[in-house]
Amino acid sequence: MHTVVVGTTGVTASDVLAVARAGARVELSEEALAALAAAREVVDALAAKPEPVYGVSTGFGALATRHISPELRAALQRNIVRSHAAGMGPRVEREVVRALMFLRLKTVCSGHTGVRPEVARTMAGVLNAGITPVVHEYGSLGCSGDLAPLSHCALTLMGEGDAEGPDGTVRPAGELLAEHGIAPVELREKEGLALLNGTDGMLGMLVMALADLDTLYKSADITAALTMEALLGTDRVLAPELHAIRPHPGQAASAANMLAVLRGSGLTGHHQDDAPRVQDAYSVRCAPQVAGAGRDTMAHAALVAERELAAAVDNPVVLPDGRVESNGNFHGAPVAYVLDFLAVAAADLGSIAERRTDRLLDKNRSHGLPPFLADDAGVDSGLMIAQYTQAALVGELKRLAVPASADSIPSSAMQEDHVSMGWSAARKLRTAVDNLARVIAVELYAATRAIQLREGLTPAPASRAVIDAVRAAGVQGPGPDRYLSPDLAAADAFVRAGHLVTAAETVTGPLR
Repeated sequence: MHTVVVGTTGVTASDVLAVARAGARVELSEEALAALAAAREVVDALAAKPEPVYGVSTGFGALATRHISPELRAALQRNIVRSHAAGMGPRVEREVVRALMFLRLKTVCSGHTGVRPEVARTMAGVLNAGITPVVHEYGSLGCSGDLAPLSHCALTLMGEGDAEGPDGTVRPAGELLAEHGIAPVELREKEGLALLNGTDGMLGMLVMALADLDTLYKSADITAALTMEALLGTDRVLAPELHAIRPHPGQAASAANMLAVLRGSGLTGHHQDDAPRVQDAYSVRCAPQVAGAGRDTMAHAALVAERELAAAVDNPVVLPDGRVESNGNFHGAPVAYVLDFLAVAAADLGSIAERRTDRLLDKNRSHGLPPFLADDAGVDSGLMIAQYTQAALVGELKRLAVPASADSIPSSAMQEDHVSMGWSAARKLRTAVDNLARVIAVELYAATRAIQLREGLTPAPASRAVIDAVRAAGVQGPGPDRYLSPDLAAADAFVRAGHLVTAAETVTGPLR
């Protein structure tokens, strides 16, 4: 099994995906263990002094003015975990919780938190045992970090609360730890706070969304090319020299992908035979511009994620010179903004895909295709209601594009008076990504059927490869009306698993 080694300088997006989705093992480097021990010496020295230090010998948030005596500090750290584990609602997905725990471990290993090495070892042990704390949908305002979700994870480290075992059964965390030979941690000064104070949940969801969107943007380029082909459009608008004079890199990449898919097509370029059509509609002609803008948004989001993956997010932090200082690095604004930006881009990509699908189904705009791509229009409804479903998904995408990060709800007796709502931005982006996959699947379903209805014209080799692959995956071609939901579900699975991209790339080579 693949192993990810956590050091002091952060982790990569591929590390997060390996641990969260592929169950990779986690190990701590010797450098990280040394940094943990050194930072802990600083915290122990401060704890022995009579002067109060926030997070070490004081309360938290609006209660930070109280100095806590040494005999109460262990109770203080336990209590912050118990009281902050206040989430409600449905359980969060396993991959999200694993990313959340792994990214908190990443910060702990930076040597800036003051957590003991044995706590970090326990965190790695829980991940490696396949134990997943029960984390709930609601409870994070994205400041100070993802408090409630991280608290539920810390509760598991203490052997309290509920967790899911490697067999998928939810049981008391203490029982699961015992079965895997993991001793519950007894938290000391600052450790409870350090386990809760980070943007790890929203960051983990950002990393996974970027991975999923990379596949979906390539998929959207492919379905846009298939639709252009099915509508007998012209690929001349994809010429590299046209995109070079508006040098957005994402736009050039999308145009190049579409051109690669269409290479060798016998369908494109026939629109000149249709006198009323001087040029293709915007949803076809401007596909690279819209998808390209989304790609450039992804590039910015990936840069933010890269910086955050290298960050140590905690409050207070232990600095290399031995100072322990309070800060505001736990605020989720940088991550929250790009999560919202991606939801806007996803909504627009879904919107333009839906418009292309509608054009394929409208006999007045499809340039010779049967109404709704039906076998016997009137007796058959064809894909009429598939487009309704796609339109409903796009409507939801537009609602999900409303930014969460523009909101703020004060908390902690006005001490935390401006919050990021980054967790909420991440949660709605996950839904948006799911819906975008479904929207692209409907366009794929319609475009492949439409191409097959263009009798006497030969599609591009890449298009033929896609059609063959999607039919082999159980998505049926033209014919009389049938129960459509299974076909749409199969198309969705085909897109989501990356099989659409793989099928096209068997002819085109790697797409950008």
